[in-house]
Amino acid sequence: MTAVLIQPSTPVMLPIQPGSVTALPLHGRAAVLSSGEQGSKMLRPVPSSTIRHPSDGELAGRQHDRDGLAEEQLAAAPDSTPPMDEFRHVPVMRDEVVDLLAAGASDRERPLFLDATLGAGGHTAALFERCPNAQVVGLDRDAAALVAAEERLARYSDRLTTHHLRFDQLTDVVDPGSLSGVLFDLGVSSPQIDHPGRGFSFRQTGPLDMRMNVDDALSAAEIVNNWDEADLASVIWRHGDEKQARRIASAIVKSRPVLDTTSLSAIVADALPAAVRRKTRQPAAKTFQALRIEVNSELDVIEPALLAAIDSLDLGGRLVVLAYHSGEDRIVKRVMKEESRVITGRRDLPPPPDAKVRMRLVFNGAHKPLANELEANSRAGSARLRAAERIEGLN
Repeated sequence: MTAVLIQPSTPVMLPIQPGSVTALPLHGRAAVLSSGEQGSKMLRPVPSSTIRHPSDGELAGRQHDRDGLAEEQLAAAPDSTPPMDEFRHVPVMRDEVVDLLAAGASDRERPLFLDATLGAGGHTAALFERCPNAQVVGLDRDAAALVAAEERLARYSDRLTTHHLRFDQLTDVVDPGSLSGVLFDLGVSSPQIDHPGRGFSFRQTGPLDMRMNVDDALSAAEIVNNWDEADLASVIWRHGDEKQARRIASAIVKSRPVLDTTSLSAIVADALPAAVRRKTRQPAAKTFQALRIEVNSELDVIEPALLAAIDSLDLGGRLVVLAYHSGEDRIVKRVMKEESRVITGRRDLPPPPDAKVRMRLVFNGAHKPLANELEANSRAGSARLRAAERIEGLN
């Protein structure tokens, strides 16, 4: 039997005598799980006399000076690159995405597509199967994803070109008017969430990292431990739509230094009012989402990337976007809407004589995954698919 001694960091597993109760991680205090009536489970405090505290040697290196926390924590973190067999991702709405892209290239002998978020290569693999003569340029800011995609798509190596780039840099590798279709699958991928070393998950202990590109300077540890309380609250409110942002930010600041993901998750849960906790399945989900978005500047790069993609489309080419967060989807919806109508500034005035629109919406609104897909992949539940087609030549 083992007990967990609670510290504001990764739990320390220590042996206890047979017949003792099992300590559970409850941030900032020790508690045990014991059996109540009819097998129910109850949490109760652990008397300090029953817990053996680890020696100085066991705790050596677990505390860091605040100024150097982010750098030291990430330097000491385990390898954040998931093994190849772990970097597997179920492509969301795969068939509809491929149908939309292929329709924009039906009259082209050797269509060129851009997968702006290559990930594990699931959508691109399906596109290669659908379009035997297609060429694909694949981008990803995550080097581990590119390695996994290249391995998965090895049999198509003569038709695939990959680049370690953030998608708003797409004009570095594609020419204006050269593409038959562009796919953006926004947000974080399942392999990134599932690998503890990446720091995206509030369920597993890992470093406060959350960088999609591990070469980037800003990490979640820097934001959590060094940012001003007001700025931290603003991030949680803007990117997480979290009504309790101020309470959460205050609790985080008071708990500094915060050394890992499970500690942060517990701090967030403890900061919420009891009534809110009872109604929330994952109390820390919004805060983790907000930090991830801020670390990776996710919302800031969407609009310039979409506009660059439109410039890169040939006549009839399709722009297809999957979004999973309301902030992402609002930007996608606005850009597609603005590019598919003439803006005059006043509804009662006709458009200028030389006004042209560059895109048309393939369908109104957003499509969502079907029930059978949600049964197989619950993470697809928040997906929103939008598509537009280039209807005007190059400017």
